[in-house]
Amino acid sequence: MAPINRASAVANGFPRLNSVMTDSPESLPSLITAANVGVSFSGRAVLQGINLEVEPNKVVSLIGPNGAGKTTLVRVLLGLVAATQGSVISQPGLSVGYMPQRISLHPTLPLTVLRFLSLSKVGTEAAIRAALELLKIEHLREQQIATVSGGELQRILLARALLGNPKLLILDEPAQGVDLAGQAELYQLIGQIRDQNGCGVLMISHDLHLVMSATDEVVCLNHHVCCHGKPEQVSNDPAFLELFGASVSDGLAVYTHHHNHEHDISGHIKLPKQ
Repeated sequence: MAPINRASAVANGFPRLNSVMTDSPESLPSLITAANVGVSFSGRAVLQGINLEVEPNKVVSLIGPNGAGKTTLVRVLLGLVAATQGSVISQPGLSVGYMPQRISLHPTLPLTVLRFLSLSKVGTEAAIRAALELLKIEHLREQQIATVSGGELQRILLARALLGNPKLLILDEPAQGVDLAGQAELYQLIGQIRDQNGCGVLMISHDLHLVMSATDEVVCLNHHVCCHGKPEQVSNDPAFLELFGASVSDGLAVYTHHHNHEHDISGHIKLPKQ
């Protein structure tokens, strides 16, 4: 494996992250690739031999039990954690929008949603307006961010990740704290963003039913890649069954979610306009 070089990447919506590693020709079919990546902390192997690719216009979902190394892998891809073996290869100048699993804000901090989004270095007025409209939260722009609901906060964080029109979106538990109806709506929005922007999406999630309906490829991780492929393949893979149990697979409907109504951010069905 050739030596790892470093090139800066734009982390849209959050302060500039450490550089994403790149060792690549001018053109790559994948946005980012993990090649035989391993990570050890204090002599304990957290990740071993990870191979993973995210291509443009594809949604790749990382699933696995708690402590499987999913967030560590994301941090390696972002250049926040150094791999102890292997390399990460990214397209030169790759722009990355990152949505963390959670943020901590002091409840007394006087910060509106608009001001929060404006803190991004790539958050132009036009980009903020477009992101708020896309995620159907433009009515929250002057609201104090400490007072928004869990579902609203997740959409705000996703809006911030979208600023600057990133080519790669990395989402760590994007539907955390959102009810079931709101989760389905949020995953639909992620698919819509992928379709409109042609970006690649790498998403960590525990919501197996929704992941299987909203992703192009599933990677099952438990310190190493247990199995990967299309949702219908992974849900019947022996490694998946061993990890999650046959009962989970039996009840796992691999479907595409369609409906003829809309939900509000709280998950309630919107009444049709008269």
